[in-house]
Amino acid sequence: MNIKDFKAGRYVTQIGYSSFMPEEISKEWIISSPKINQLLSEANRLLGELNAFSQLIPDVEFFIKMHISKEATTSCKIEGTKTNIEEALLKEEDINPEKRDDWNEVQNYIKAINYSIAELEKLPLSNRLLKNTHSVLLKGVRGEQKLPGEYRKSQNWLGATLKDAIYIPPHHNEIPDLMSDLEIFLNDTEYYIPHLIKIAIAHYQFETIHPFLDGNGRLGRLLITLYLVSNNILKKPALYLSDFFEKHRNYYYDNLMQARLKNDLEQWITFFLVGVVETSKSSIQVFKDIIELKSDIENKRLTKLGSKTEKGIKVLKILFQNPIITSNKLVEELNIAHSTANRLLSDFENLNIIEEYTGFKRNRKFIFKEYFEIFNKNE
Repeated sequence: MNIKDFKAGRYVTQIGYSSFMPEEISKEWIISSPKINQLLSEANRLLGELNAFSQLIPDVEFFIKMHISKEATTSCKIEGTKTNIEEALLKEEDINPEKRDDWNEVQNYIKAINYSIAELEKLPLSNRLLKNTHSVLLKGVRGEQKLPGEYRKSQNWLGATLKDAIYIPPHHNEIPDLMSDLEIFLNDTEYYIPHLIKIAIAHYQFETIHPFLDGNGRLGRLLITLYLVSNNILKKPALYLSDFFEKHRNYYYDNLMQARLKNDLEQWITFFLVGVVETSKSSIQVFKDIIELKSDIENKRLTKLGSKTEKGIKVLKILFQNPIITSNKLVEELNIAHSTANRLLSDFENLNIIEEYTGFKRNRKFIFKEYFEIFNKNE
């Protein structure tokens, strides 16, 4: 089917309201728009460059950890939480009690990302994996009463009440068939559909089905990364679109609704591909900035430590993995005395690599601020 001939679905009368029943998507899709094809070419080129960076950088897992923390805070921010990336890396006891609910939701999203990426080694991108990931996402947080790991068994909607809802997804009885169609579409190899077009359509369909009572936005955004990794487009989970969607939140929701109301799937795909282009550029720049920062510290600052330079390089490696550090962490990681750890932290502070941010005389915490700024500079 040519994407221009897309029919989003139809409204089905229920008792007291009408729900939207989307058309199934498991079919061949043809893209004839020059604009979309040009964007697709650019997005693929940049994804290839990002993929190369993610494989060339030593200890890339440390940096992926920060990408995941950034994604978790941003994706949850779209849903209304207020935890920032620095807080996401703290322990629960260091979080203000009033903010712990938000913090726990971010931690669950981090766990859900790590869990689902690991599970791809043994499970295909499937309804089973999505349900299992959803269970991790909602465990022990505000949505834990909303059927974690299960498709909804009641009607949901977007809006204050059912009567004034801006969108009412399909009736819950339709979800198994619709999600089965989505799973077939995601894994189909018979039809040739460019991967980025396929995941753009799949994300739209997932959000349109809204299969869970809670967590659909977060899981739908994670679905994008899972698809790219499961199809070896990215060897490492280094691309997350939540930051782009959050910055352009109104356009994000408007384009999804335009596809449903006016059958304009082309505009949604265009917006999605622009997101991939912009996010890939940003992620590539993050990797470049990390390489530059690492080189600057190792070649210009740590050399001033003289005989302690080798130990300083070990501390720097720990900082990239744990950019909020304490003397106890250094003692544990390097098997050194507390006095040695404190001297190293003092050296790093003098070299403007870290700064103390609690203001306490005891239980001090130091932040690798330049590293955080790389991930936060576009906010």
